[in-house]
Amino acid sequence: MNDVLVAKNLKKVYGSRGNVYTALQDINLNIKEGEFVGIMGPSGAGKTTLLNIISTIDKPTGGSVTIGGDDIVKMNEEKLSLFRRNKLGFIFQDFNLLDTLTVKENIILPLTLSKVNVKEIEKRLRDVSVDLGIDDILSKYPYEISGGQKQRTAAARAIINKPALVLADEPTGSLDSKSSTELLQSLSDLNENNNTTIMMVTHDAFAASYCKRIIFIKDGLLFTELTRGASRKEFFQKILDVLKTLGGGLNDM
Repeated sequence: MNDVLVAKNLKKVYGSRGNVYTALQDINLNIKEGEFVGIMGPSGAGKTTLLNIISTIDKPTGGSVTIGGDDIVKMNEEKLSLFRRNKLGFIFQDFNLLDTLTVKENIILPLTLSKVNVKEIEKRLRDVSVDLGIDDILSKYPYEISGGQKQRTAAARAIINKPALVLADEPTGSLDSKSSTELLQSLSDLNENNNTTIMMVTHDAFAASYCKRIIFIKDGLLFTELTRGASRKEFFQKILDVLKTLGGGLNDM
């Protein structure tokens, strides 16, 4: 399998002399094509900082980040903007859908901006909407659908441009348990059936149990990692055990 994400010796320091905070220190991370990786850790561990750097929102103080063979640290803002649109997919906790657009229009927005031809847009829309079970609500507006449907719409928008990497930031945080389970199963199916590469930041052990691998961060450093075996139930228990060892993890759940 090819490397999708390679982060080497990542460091992020905030502040200046006399008032310095090190958010990340010597982070080395590798995600291969077709992996579903979770990032976990207590509040303040550095999860959001790591996500912001990988998503090109922030720049590291030191180290390198390569996604799909491109070194994002060396890109200027114009190249980064195109890179985000073409190579990354984003799923946020609060959906980030445009209320004035239909479900269909929200989903195809990245392709419209990239001037993809209509025939190709319709084909991709059909594929992703069926995969995520929202093909029957394409003409509705966000205010007419449930939270779970909104998040699956956001997931469809994230994958329709076939990105190298999908970044999910607490995607179940605004959902009830039923909708959470449906979304997580959809992401798992996309990963299994479409070989979609996903990195998900979450504080929820149940959500994390759908991943194939979990990387734990504490105090800006890599703490440990777990790889899932055959049983998701056993993996869930192992995640809880690590969170207890980390300290503070259970308070975030």
